[in-house]
Amino acid sequence: MSRLTDPGEQVSLKEAFAELGTARGRQDPYPLYEAIRNHGAAAWLKPGRLVVTGYEECDRALRDTRLHVQDAAGYDATSPGWRDHSSLRAFTSSMLYSNPPDHTRLRAVAGFAFTPPKIRRLRSVVEEMADRLLDRMARLGADGSPVDLIAEYASRLPVAVISAMLGFPEEDQVWFRDMASTVAVSTDGFGDPAALERADRAMDDMTAYFTDLVDRRRRDPRDDLVTLLTQTHDDDPRRLGHDELMGTLMVLLTAGFETTSFLIGHGAMLAMERSSLAGRLRTEPDFAPAYVEEILRFEPPVHVTSRWAAADTELLGTSVPAGSRLTLILAAANRDPRRFADPARFDPDRPDNRPLSFGAGGHFCLGAPLARLEAALALPRLFARFPGLTATKPPVYRDRWVVRGLDTLPVAIAA
Repeated sequence: MSRLTDPGEQVSLKEAFAELGTARGRQDPYPLYEAIRNHGAAAWLKPGRLVVTGYEECDRALRDTRLHVQDAAGYDATSPGWRDHSSLRAFTSSMLYSNPPDHTRLRAVAGFAFTPPKIRRLRSVVEEMADRLLDRMARLGADGSPVDLIAEYASRLPVAVISAMLGFPEEDQVWFRDMASTVAVSTDGFGDPAALERADRAMDDMTAYFTDLVDRRRRDPRDDLVTLLTQTHDDDPRRLGHDELMGTLMVLLTAGFETTSFLIGHGAMLAMERSSLAGRLRTEPDFAPAYVEEILRFEPPVHVTSRWAAADTELLGTSVPAGSRLTLILAAANRDPRRFADPARFDPDRPDNRPLSFGAGGHFCLGAPLARLEAALALPRLFARFPGLTATKPPVYRDRWVVRGLDTLPVAIAA
């Protein structure tokens, strides 16, 4: 145990925060979050930079309309040269990195596809796709060979569902998964220039693919999101511009599968580590939603987000001057002992469990109901099909911080 992760050792806020930028720190960031929390629920890393770990403080910040997401203007002020990176340009043309009124307009364009009735109608689609993938896992592991649960199930299911909604061909789904995972590295910022360069190349390839697909949908409309978004753009480019169309497709694809993949992967890992919970997933039909909510609290796919103060504001007693940058560590807020009793314990029966993993306020995740549905269907079906499911090697996390999840989880499908 290093002094940075020793609960009895007081370390500086700067030391603990800097460690999150290392591969070692990203593999297990939770002790570092507690070291940061020791300096306060909202603590100044340096003048103009506030780090927030408290649940109430993060919740308030996410809902404060004076605190904005990093948009193109924000990048211009803080990161000269960012426009040289196509992966960053594409994301800033989407609702993910925009503020009102643009955010309101872009969210409305895509929001119709994620209403509760439409999500409920996807239940049978998710179940059918999950069963097909479980059949595939059974074939791959029939001879006792390990099967990578992430590659064969946790990532394939969400990308299949969002691809069906968007109208992407089934034969391209694995390529989409790999490209989108490469592109998503850009959400971690400028810390790894080589990874950002790979993200740019992947974004260029995907933009070319999207451009061709949009042209094909103009000639041959289908009952899918690509067709509807293309028609929206063609009918009124002021409502959805060309770059915004490309950015929306990119965000729907990446946000529509990678975080859900991590959610399913974490849920499978946690249940294999706790056999009684795997049994409850198999036998208790109403257990899955509470189980998924506790995964979101205990091991969320999104660990951190950011805001900047467009005007002077106040955060539960902390004055936040205009121009300040805020790092909101949602994964730490989800383990705030002031909000959750015994927060380091995984407890799906936890009462009043409302994690901040999907955000809050105007930027609350548009796809949250779909992600919850997919995980609540995927995990019980997995353990019902393979009651003897066991890990053959320890899981391996991707070397990421902002969006954190498993890269591999080899399993044996029968005990």
